[in-house]
Amino acid sequence: MAEQLRRGARTLVLALFSLGGATAQAVPWTFQVRDAAGHPLADAVVAVLAHGKPSKTTSAHAEMGQRNRQFTPQLLVVQTGTAVAFPNYDSVRHQVYSFSPIKVFELKLYAAGTPTDQVFDKPGVATLACNIHDRMHANIVVVDTPLFATTDASGTAHLDLPPGEHQLQYWHEQSKNAAVLQSQPLNVGDSAGSTQLTIGG
Repeated sequence: MAEQLRRGARTLVLALFSLGGATAQAVPWTFQVRDAAGHPLADAVVAVLAHGKPSKTTSAHAEMGQRNRQFTPQLLVVQTGTAVAFPNYDSVRHQVYSFSPIKVFELKLYAAGTPTDQVFDKPGVATLACNIHDRMHANIVVVDTPLFATTDASGTAHLDLPPGEHQLQYWHEQSKNAAVLQSQPLNVGDSAGSTQLTIGG
């Protein structure tokens, strides 16, 4: 019995060591996104489709509310399969809709409260608006990966990535075709690296 316990303990240690080694393989990667004139672009989306990472989720939830007659946030990035709530925090009513091919829906006129969540089960870009307030608009970018980020004011985003040959997807409102994600191969080595991207122009 004691020997069995020792063997079990050794197996657990080896499993944990293996798991830790796999996690430690991830390397820091920096993305710098600029427009055609060389200016940094904030709120650009970068996503990496890496081998072995789940493309979809069945448990993730996110929120895009309405506050002060604006969507908050105006850009939301989610993994495919995420359920998104659209709570109304205003004292006026809203009617949220999307005619984008990846997700067509309309939430009938509603006051304070939260209508039924919408599951975004296809990758791509969904542009949202309000039938009552023309100035309200927002984008939900849906990606087939849990590895995604948005750029800050300096046009920079960071991800920890496994080494290997992956597919990089990226998007910004200034893209020539803002309805789709752009993509290119991404080769990640065993040490930290960076990728420069130009959008627009």
